[in-house]
This record gives sequence, structure tokens and C-alpha cells, in this order.
Amino acid sequence: MPKNEIKQLRDKMEKALAFLHNEYLAIRTGRAHPGLVSDIKADYYGTPTPLKQMANITVPEGRKLQISPFDRSSLKAIEKAILASNLGITPQNDGESVRLTLPELTRERRVELTKLLAKKAEEARVVLRNHRRDSVEALKKLEKDSAITEDDLKKYSKDVQDVTDEYIKKVDEAYKAKEKEVLED
Repeated sequence: MPKNEIKQLRDKMEKALAFLHNEYLAIRTGRAHPGLVSDIKADYYGTPTPLKQMANITVPEGRKLQISPFDRSSLKAIEKAILASNLGITPQNDGESVRLTLPELTRERRVELTKLLAKKAEEARVVLRNHRRDSVEALKKLEKDSAITEDDLKKYSKDVQDVTDEYIKKVDEAYKAKEKEVLED
């Protein structure tokens, strides 16, 4: 049973790390990436739909994005959704696709973005620590119910802490890599 608990903990922590990576994709670094706009929702026949489900999103050049909808009648809705998002980019509609040109980031904006990155990393660490707490509580309950011994509880609690430390290190590495990317001129 406790080995299963460790595996579940690892799965939960992996999901938290994947969520952080996804959050980091949406943060603009001065270079174009489809992840910047893929989750923006546009009104598509009355339903808020992510752009990735209604268009091809490509990077024709380093700081340009091209959004080619499967249905051209959705161009206006896509344009409106991008304007409503907090990207701060004005889309250009050429009748067939929407083009976005990412401006150079100012020094102040880069500093703001690093603060946002740090906040997201701390949120991920909190989630990881909550998963650790839940796992330790489950182990303590097993010990209380005499399913495991006190020595097993200590051993498994150490395993839980080791897994937590491993994933916190991965969060820190993701943060440092993204911070370097943001601060690059």
C-alpha cells in the first residue's frame, strides 16, 4: 500500500510540474511560441473555444505568430479574443489569417515577468508541499490503523520527503531556465 502512495504522490507532483511548464509557456519572452495564444478562448458559434482547437498556430519568424483558422468566419472572433487577452499585442487580420508581431521587451517588463515567474514557481512549490502533507497524513493513518509499523512510517515519510525535494528542485530548474530566457536581450 505505501509504495502505491509514493507512486500516486509522484503522479500528482508530475502533474503539478506539467501545469507549471504550461503556465510558463503562456508568458511572453520576446520570442514567438504557439503556447502564447493557444489557450486564449474566442467566441466560436456562442461557445468559448481555445484557439488551438479552431486554428493552426505557426511561427513563421522569430517574433511573429500566424493564426490560420479552420473556418475563416471566425477571424473576427479570434482578433477580438486576442485584443481582450492581456498579451498587449495588436493583431493584424489579412482576411485569411491573423498575424501577431511581438515587440521587444523593455527592461521593466522583463523584471515584471521574472516576478510573475517567481510567483508561479512558489505556487507550484505550495502545491507540491500540500501533496507531501496529504501523503504523510495518509501514512500516519495507515500506522494508526496498524497497517504499517512506526519504523515503516519513518522510512516511507523519508521517501515522501525525497520525492518532494526532487520535484521542488525540478520547479527551481524550470524557474531558472525561464528566468534566463526572459532576461536574455
